[in-house]
Amino acid sequence: MNTRRLPALALRLALAATLAASGYIHAQLYIDGYRSIHIIGSLFLLQASTSFAVAALLLLAAPPLLRIAATTIAICTLAGFTASRTTGLFGFSENGLQPTPQALLSLIAETLTLLILAAWKASEAAAKSRAGAAEHV
Repeated sequence: MNTRRLPALALRLALAATLAASGYIHAQLYIDGYRSIHIIGSLFLLQASTSFAVAALLLLAAPPLLRIAATTIAICTLAGFTASRTTGLFGFSENGLQPTPQALLSLIAETLTLLILAAWKASEAAAKSRAGAAEHV
């Protein structure tokens, strides 16, 4: 395997893992009772479904559109988490890191998703910079 592709593969697999973890957490909460919460239940099912779908597709390839989808999923999930603990979301609210341990695990998975995406973008920018510098030599 080309060693230049190894970091991209590792980032892609890590990204798929964090998305799948987030999807699993939301699917578990949906099954455990969130499905009966008006609108919120459907949003949990949507989050789980899209997370699993994007994670599966990332195992095959990682075009920019999938990375944008992963970013959108993570940001929307974190925004929903924040809203549910501050102003409420569609009449639903929770406190702190409840339910335990899923709330904390979800925060970790979403944060890792965004950090992996940022690292990926930084590695691509560095590679382009090195390629541009090599052309000028």
